[in-house]
Amino acid sequence: MATAPSPRAIVSLYSSTLRTARSFSSYNFRNYFLQRTKENFRNMQTEKDPAKLSLAYNDAVKELTVLRRTAIVNQLYGGWKLAVEEQTDVRTRGDT
Repeated sequence: MATAPSPRAIVSLYSSTLRTARSFSSYNFRNYFLQRTKENFRNMQTEKDPAKLSLAYNDAVKELTVLRRTAIVNQLYGGWKLAVEEQTDVRTRGDT
């Protein structure tokens, strides 16, 4: 019988997954993975069966490793910022 992961381990995995999802340079990927992470962990939070919770936790760990690799590639080949993203001001020589 599988033992359920501790609540501390789940919160740690959740924060690591959110941090990785925020590291995407692409707006669409970033928002998709943030939404998906929150949804997956909400479902994990309501799960009562230790075997299913352990399975969901192990799946989330595997997804995190894939997400980290994907985020690195996305950062390397990230494109332009979209109009909906917050733009940084371009400073000119006279600005202080």
